[in-house]
Amino acid sequence: MISSKLKGIAFIGEQEMAKGFRLVGIEETFSLIEEKGAAKLVEIFESGRFSVIIASDSIRKYIDRRFLSKVDITTEPLVVFLPFTGESDQESIESLAKRILGVDIGGAGIGNNS
Repeated sequence: MISSKLKGIAFIGEQEMAKGFRLVGIEETFSLIEEKGAAKLVEIFESGRFSVIIASDSIRKYIDRRFLSKVDITTEPLVVFLPFTGESDQESIESLAKRILGVDIGGAGIGNNS
């Protein structure tokens, strides 16, 4: 069962992205990458303090495969991986929504003002 109360939002990743998330009001930001970022993700995932965890996609390769499988199917907390600016070959917003929410927004005209 998904909790109806938002517990909190956290970000883990590059310092530049962490600054941006702090600017928009996300107070729990962790400027950690590679193994330290992956370890922090596991720690805060298991803490139960957050409903949403946003992580830089660059730490994904440092996460244990079994834990990553758990993250991919869990919605509480919801873990969203975002590409760091300048990285290529990343998951699109459309495929992310389809994978996490089961909704195809590809033809929905999201962000189109016409």
